[in-house]
Amino acid sequence: MMNLEQIILAVPAILLAISVHEYGHAFMAYKLGDPTPKYQGRLSLNPMAHLDPLGTIMLLLFRVGWARPVMINAQYFKNKKRGTLLVSLAGPVANLITAWIFYNIVSVFGQYMLRGGIGQTLILFFYINVQINLGLAAFNLIPIPPLDGSHILAGLLPPRLSYEYSKFAPYGPFVLIALLLFGGSQYLINPIFNVLLRILDTLSL
Repeated sequence: MMNLEQIILAVPAILLAISVHEYGHAFMAYKLGDPTPKYQGRLSLNPMAHLDPLGTIMLLLFRVGWARPVMINAQYFKNKKRGTLLVSLAGPVANLITAWIFYNIVSVFGQYMLRGGIGQTLILFFYINVQINLGLAAFNLIPIPPLDGSHILAGLLPPRLSYEYSKFAPYGPFVLIALLLFGGSQYLINPIFNVLLRILDTLSL
């Protein structure tokens, strides 16, 4: 359970993580030729363009949450399946990059920060950013619709299996809610989180 200081520091970290995640989706879709995110004002790091109130509260309380999905039109992609996969992957990757930046700021400059009066608070803030970005990425990589992981998995499966998997989509949100309510989601999130953390550590400066 977070203390008051951690909760206060987590708020801007959550807003940043959500904004980076959704901007990643929007930017990739736009670069692949889809103007939809631009028309909808999603090519922005402004949190107000992306916030989902319930998803933000969930992220603050349980470190598991969501933002408003970026709408795309795969008809603009030269390869619909590949384009959708790349757009889905872009959000978690954007969070991983953000976590990498904060992780390395602490690794390289942490000892210098401790000499200042607010050094410990800054280091705590950076570590919270690492945790929230990795947590958001890990949660979204779960292969249950409508999360990014489901679109990534569908893009990697052969056409026949992808079609069969798509039949699961209407039930995905109910499965996800049940996992969140009864704590089962952690059994899926933790292994993904640990893999992302290892990647972060391997690529650290």
